[in-house]
Amino acid sequence: MRPADADALSPPAPSPVAADDLADARLAPWPATRGDDGSGGGGGGRAASPLFTILPVSAFGIGVVLLVAVAVVLVVTRRGKPTRTADAGGVESCSGDGKPAAPPSSCGSHNTATTTTRCYAAAGVGCIYGAGRLGLGFAAAQHQHHQAARRSRGAQVFTYRELERATDGFSEANVVGRGAYGVVFRGRLNDGTPAAIKRLRLDHRRQGEREFRIEVDLLSRMDSPFLVGLLGYCADQSHRLLVFEFMPNGSLKGHLHPSPPPPSAGDGSHPLPRPPLDWQTRLGIALDCARALEFLHEHTSPAVIHRDFKCSNILLDHNYRARVSDFGMAKVGSNKADGQVVTRVLGTTGYLAPEYASTGKLTTKSDVYSYGVVLLELLTGRVPVDTKRPPGQHVLVSWALPRLTNRQKLVEMVDPALKGQFALKDLVQVAAIAAMCIQTKAEYRPLMTDVVQSLIPIAKTTPAISCSSTPLRPLHHVIYMSPHLANKS
Repeated sequence: MRPADADALSPPAPSPVAADDLADARLAPWPATRGDDGSGGGGGGRAASPLFTILPVSAFGIGVVLLVAVAVVLVVTRRGKPTRTADAGGVESCSGDGKPAAPPSSCGSHNTATTTTRCYAAAGVGCIYGAGRLGLGFAAAQHQHHQAARRSRGAQVFTYRELERATDGFSEANVVGRGAYGVVFRGRLNDGTPAAIKRLRLDHRRQGEREFRIEVDLLSRMDSPFLVGLLGYCADQSHRLLVFEFMPNGSLKGHLHPSPPPPSAGDGSHPLPRPPLDWQTRLGIALDCARALEFLHEHTSPAVIHRDFKCSNILLDHNYRARVSDFGMAKVGSNKADGQVVTRVLGTTGYLAPEYASTGKLTTKSDVYSYGVVLLELLTGRVPVDTKRPPGQHVLVSWALPRLTNRQKLVEMVDPALKGQFALKDLVQVAAIAAMCIQTKAEYRPLMTDVVQSLIPIAKTTPAISCSSTPLRPLHHVIYMSPHLANKS
């Protein structure tokens, strides 16, 4: 039997709730909690909702997660960049792990002897060679490092007065070369840097102006250890001057075909004749030139055609490393499949490819032909055209081509200045490369990349040849040229 007050203590039965009342109840604020005395815990006010307590904590947690994610991304990005650690010689390493390495290239040498490879500390591109054919001294290394630092800052703008002071008023005693469109002077800039300063002649056809613009446009976009670097220029009123890196060993022409000394040479006012280039030095020069043209043809887009590749435009630095110069006649190729452009015929007799000389059709294979002529000069010591020689020997290409495949005649045509100091196996291989390059039909000539691949094994015995790739701009495998350059002749 239930007690009498059981009904009083039991809760009342729930009453039905209307749908509208239920909706209002869901939207109502969270009920305030009260103390035991029935009053609000906050002095009569309502306590904070748990929802508003959870939200700040969640926002704080999300913020922490985002900060950690950003930090992780920054760390991964920084590790991906190449680290540069200077060695005792003031030269920096270029690989991601701090070890010396070279950027990849299609020139494709798989030489694993990269321990002597170093990169320009300032320029951050390319390779210089640790030992060199004649032993790279400290002064020469410092000079190359300083020149690379200047290149990395880009071409400077000089005033005419600055360059006039640098050359002692364009003194005749400082003349180091003369070309079709100007004179080259030896000079020293305000900071002590030696430079080759080319003063262009502006004729009524404005050819000097055109050459000035082409060289500035091209060389300011290209950076390779196998091209002579442009340090700056001057466009002061009617004066047009170009400032290049100074190459102390002059041009290849001065070594292979030295001018006869004047009658007054014995008085000490003229330099003594240079010793002849040895076989290994010639192989290294051939490889350097091949890499220069490979860079122009394969690593620029559209390709750059030099159009005036010859011995006098190949300069030698302190260590007889070859660099290609004089881009005043250069032409940017087309984007067609064959890269052919039709232009007026310019260049030097004896170096012009037959199809270009006869039709004006210019391709990168025109440079390959010119390279083959230079290779013949390195082998024979002869000039491309020499009317003083007996009949049948006036033109170097036509005289040498049938002899390149005959071993006995090949040995007989080698430069007497070498005095037999060469490897017969290497001679045969170089002759085969030259024979391919000077083919009459352009389609039979090789790509410069193939020439590089063929020369690397031949020159591998040279201590200087230890870099396995053609140096390029960092992070940019191909250099793209402005479209307006293709319209310049």
